Amino acid sequence: MGAQDGEGLLRLAAVHYGDQAAQALAALRAHPLGAQAAIIGEVTAEPVGLVTIKTAFGGTRIVDLLVGDPLPRIC
Repeated sequence: MGAQDGEGLLRLAAVHYGDQAAQALAALRAHPLGAQAAIIGEVTAEPVGLVTIKTAFGGTRIVDLLVGDPLPRIC
C-alpha cells in the first residue's frame, strides 16, 4: 500500500466563489502537500438540485445518491 492506492494522502474539497478559485488554487499549490491541487468542478444554477458529471465521451450524467451504507471502508 502506498501513494498509488491513495493511502496516506490528504484529501480536501473546498468551495470558493469563481473569481477566487485561481487564487485559492495558487495558495494550495504553494504548500508541498498541495502541489497536485486541482479544480475538479464548478457550482452552476442549472440543473437545480442535481449533481452532474461530464463523461469522457462528452456527455453528461447525473450522480446518484449513495445506496445502502454510505460510510467508506475502514480497516
